[in-house]
Amino acid sequence: MAINTPLLGILVLIYLIVVFYFGWLGYKQTKNTDDYMLAGRKVNPFVLALSYGAAFISTSAIIGFGGYAGAFGMGVLWLVFMNIFIGIFIAFIIFGSRTRRMGANLKAVTFPELIGKRYQSRFIQGFSGALITIFMPLYAGGVLIGGARFMEVALDINYNTAVLLLAVIVAAYVISGGLIAVMYTDALQGALMFVGMAMLFVLTYSKLGGISTAHQSLTDMAHLVPENLAAIGHTGWTSMPTIGSPVWWTLFSTIILGVGIGVLAQPQLAVRFMTVESTRSLKRAVLSGGPFIFMMAGVAYVVGALSNVYFLDTRGVISLEAAGGNIDKIMPEYIYSAMPDYFVIFFLLTLLAAAMSTLSSQFHTMGTAIGHDFYREFVMKGKIGNTINITRLGIATTIVISVTLAYVLPIGIIARATAIFFGLCAAAFLPMYSGAIFWKRMNRQGATASLLVGTFASLFWLTFVHAKEANALGISQALFGKATLLTGTWTLVDPILVATPLAFVVAIVVSLMTKPDSEEHIELCFKK
Repeated sequence: MAINTPLLGILVLIYLIVVFYFGWLGYKQTKNTDDYMLAGRKVNPFVLALSYGAAFISTSAIIGFGGYAGAFGMGVLWLVFMNIFIGIFIAFIIFGSRTRRMGANLKAVTFPELIGKRYQSRFIQGFSGALITIFMPLYAGGVLIGGARFMEVALDINYNTAVLLLAVIVAAYVISGGLIAVMYTDALQGALMFVGMAMLFVLTYSKLGGISTAHQSLTDMAHLVPENLAAIGHTGWTSMPTIGSPVWWTLFSTIILGVGIGVLAQPQLAVRFMTVESTRSLKRAVLSGGPFIFMMAGVAYVVGALSNVYFLDTRGVISLEAAGGNIDKIMPEYIYSAMPDYFVIFFLLTLLAAAMSTLSSQFHTMGTAIGHDFYREFVMKGKIGNTINITRLGIATTIVISVTLAYVLPIGIIARATAIFFGLCAAAFLPMYSGAIFWKRMNRQGATASLLVGTFASLFWLTFVHAKEANALGISQALFGKATLLTGTWTLVDPILVATPLAFVVAIVVSLMTKPDSEEHIELCFKK
């Protein structure tokens, strides 16, 4: 029976009032482009950490990757290590400090503008903006699906209605308040998410008889792995898949490496490094960012796997069967079935917070990409002034696209949609971004070649080689009469392992073969 109490209505109303208050506050404090794009560059380090973490860990992690753990086990916990070591420590301490300094030196207000100004290229800025606008809706669509699936189960409402409701709520404060509103609502939502996941952690182990009992029970379930999953490498929920198997390649190359490395080149996350006043603020943010990611991702993946124990005890089936074969419904079904009513109500707010925090960052990034980076700098060659209204129109447009994708994407898509976008960002942006802030010899020609090679190599591999996407798209079959151009293990290898190294090599070779940028410009970029 669906949750339907006055308490839920009161809590949601209070939550939305606070969220819209921050949207109004952001609107009142937004006086210029720096305010709208970068929250005035004066964000508190604690707010930065919560905002970064909340934008990073969304329903795609809690529902999508938690569901993946429910289906394939705790091997996905290696992604938590990548999230903390690369996504927090490397990102904040090594990439963040240089990004913040160079952004201030060049007066850049978006990630594509930072790269474009570093290489003195409107093409790089415009192409990057267009790439974000075209492909980030896939990621946003996955996040919308995650939030809507839980609302569908908990509130017993139509899925399509849940998608639309969630999108409208987020759009209202992002379009009006800019990044100031996004950062402060993210911080609020991050705190709510932390409490919700901590409660889920405690309640799950209490429900399953304690830590040792729960994990031993999950280990003892290895013989229940369905034959079709065992045939592709699934060995149990507390062990890694068979090395070289389809499940292993998906876990290792697509999930762990795709998301774990791709986080460094996420435009909506990198831009946050430019919102603080000093490098010291970034270092302080690590102290709260690391534990936050550990609690968010770690708990979701562990609980997702352990849901198998609960469903076996109560229904005699594994999680995937309890969810009707839809990975994206494993976590909602477990929480709704196993948790007390008061927690389901609270966790609905947690999931709303997770979805809204990431969606707000995505919508803001897509809006600035199309309005500021593509239209103002590339199309109009910087000949127009304030772009706030154009950016707001861009946000509205990308919201419509994201909602449409949430309606049409297939079931079980959340984790894969997230990994695809993260991997594409790694291939397209990471080589030229790394070169921009670490290597003075990297020039415009090298960056341009890297951007194009990384982008199109990744898209080619997705379309014609990587079996999951190539089979679904059917383009290779239509053009060449076969599902994939290559066979065997190659069809399991994620594009990040091919396109990203290739883009790095191209960036280095082309830069060394062409004329370096002027010393005056390099001095400006790297000025301390």
